[in-house]
This record gives sequence, C-alpha cells and structure tokens, in this order.
Amino acid sequence: MFSDCPICKARQKMEVTTKTEKIPYFGEIMESTLLCHECGYKHADTICIEKKDPVKYVLLIGKDNLNARVVKSQSTTMTIPELGLKVEPGPQSQGYVSNVEGVLDRFEKAVKTALSWTEDQQSRENAVKIMKFIDEVKNGNKKVTLILEDPFGHSIIIHENAQKTELTQDEIKRLKTGFLTFENEELEYE
Repeated sequence: MFSDCPICKARQKMEVTTKTEKIPYFGEIMESTLLCHECGYKHADTICIEKKDPVKYVLLIGKDNLNARVVKSQSTTMTIPELGLKVEPGPQSQGYVSNVEGVLDRFEKAVKTALSWTEDQQSRENAVKIMKFIDEVKNGNKKVTLILEDPFGHSIIIHENAQKTELTQDEIKRLKTGFLTFENEELEYE
C-alpha cells in the first residue's frame, strides 16, 4: 500500500507494510514499516495487539536475581521506589526483553543523561547517589524493588520470587499507556 509522505509531502510515495505474528510473552504483534521512496524517510514500529489482563509484577532485586528475565511492553510503567525512579510510557515508548541487570543499566543511563543536562548542585548530588546505589545493588550490597505495571498485560518478570497481581481499576486509571488517544480525558464523545 502507498500513502502520502508526512515529511516531504510527496503523493503516494510512502510504502506502508504491515505484518502480524506471535512472539513469546508478548502474544500477537503487528509490525509496521513506513518508507518514503522520494525523501528516504523511514519509520518502523511494533505494537502488541493481543488483549490480556492488566498486570503488576513486583520483585525484590539483589545480586542473586540480576539475571531474572524482564519483558517490558511499550505500555509499561517501571518503578524503583527506593531510588525515586519511575519510567512511564510515552508515544515513542518501545518494548524490549532484557534481564534485571539490563533494566538497572537503562535506569543508570537515564540518570547519567539527566546528570549531563542539569546544572543544579542538589540534582547533581542526587544523581550521583542514585548511580552509587545502583552499583551497590549490582554488587549485592543493597536491594531494591522493581515494579512493572502494565494496563494491557503484555509485560512479565520471569523469576520464582516475582509477585504477580492483577491491577485494580484505580491503579489502571492512574497509569499512562503511551497511547495519547486513551489518555486525553478532555475528549468528549457524543
């Protein structure tokens, strides 16, 4: 199928391809690719399309379970409350499969990025403390709680000590999904 390019405005020059397939843990997904044959613009995306029950996973993490598998969908909110860290989904949020150590590495990278942007001394000191704390967790000297909340149920922590519960309606209402259509309460339907 061909469409108009949103970048260069060339008419019927953007090739749109989609396909669906089943992926372990995620379920049925749709992969889409947009490619403009005029300007070269390209965009690829993967969306979970299988409906599952809203889910929350909680795991106390330390050195002994850094290898626990983590499947994070694009609609998941991830929190480490002891560090005040929270990653909420947005329109460009992507899913991934990693392990707990990989998740800690991603949090650490985000804190380093924030550290490079701020000039506020207190914020810099807090960022350094968080990075040191993450290192202590990786070295087995401290433990923290990893929480995954997914209103679409596509995420999982695969470990015998991971606690799985269904999200309540109140918990679901306060979560962002990354899909703006579902989050705009100002929209009125007639």
